[in-house]
Amino acid sequence: MPSPPAPKLLKKKPAPGKPAPPRDAAFALAEVRAEVDALPESELLPVNVDVPRAVAIVLGAAPHLAALRERFVAELPKHPIRYIDNLKNYALAAWYSHLLSLPAPGPENTVKKLLEEASPLRESLLVAAEALAHRGFFEKERVAEIRSGQGHLDTANDLVALAALFSEHWSAIEHKTAVEWAEVERAAAIGPDILVAVGERELPRSGEKPDDPTKLRVRAFSLLAKAYDQCRRGAAYLAWGERDLDEIAPSLYSARGAGRRMADTEADGPAEPTGQG
Repeated sequence: MPSPPAPKLLKKKPAPGKPAPPRDAAFALAEVRAEVDALPESELLPVNVDVPRAVAIVLGAAPHLAALRERFVAELPKHPIRYIDNLKNYALAAWYSHLLSLPAPGPENTVKKLLEEASPLRESLLVAAEALAHRGFFEKERVAEIRSGQGHLDTANDLVALAALFSEHWSAIEHKTAVEWAEVERAAAIGPDILVAVGERELPRSGEKPDDPTKLRVRAFSLLAKAYDQCRRGAAYLAWGERDLDEIAPSLYSARGAGRRMADTEADGPAEPTGQG
């Protein structure tokens, strides 16, 4: 009897990273706050992507870009190397500013009620992710790392990471899993909601609380998108003819699987590098 065909492996992209606890993200925002505040109005972008997903993508790509740092310095001397050095901080700053901008939870969204929904959702997505990893569609190590999380904060951040993992490859796996897209969307939403409900966004941080968290969110996201876009452009040049750009730094805008129903659009995002990716 012939062996079953091997699964068609996904394009080898860096697995989305798991956002840091809010306390660490708050410190990251403080580290880059001067750059966030100094960004010219002309460089502000519409927040037309899911911010937690974008943060997870950048956190997954950051080590791959850091591995190219010496080549950036040697071959692209005019590239602002601080974009690579601070990329993780930019991502966590965008993550924390996103949490700050979320509305206070209503009485129906107590921590207890959110966790009653979140815990089984996390387990269902993990079981499905492990099955997909067994068949070669996800990285086993990445799924195991998410599985190792414990506590309320890990539950919240695990859901964000799982939502990013499934959405990054949805077009390839949507007919190979029992997971429904509505569950992926819900995981992306409920993770930040838990952090807001437990009061994690109110942890002490450097500087005063912004008068308008929504504007801070736009500024922090714009800085992240600008830095990541410039890093992708440089990586596209350095990897030309050697590697696909998505193997180093996937786009924040184009990796939307078929069947996606989010309202976000690529139209107003930073320009994509030409050539690879």
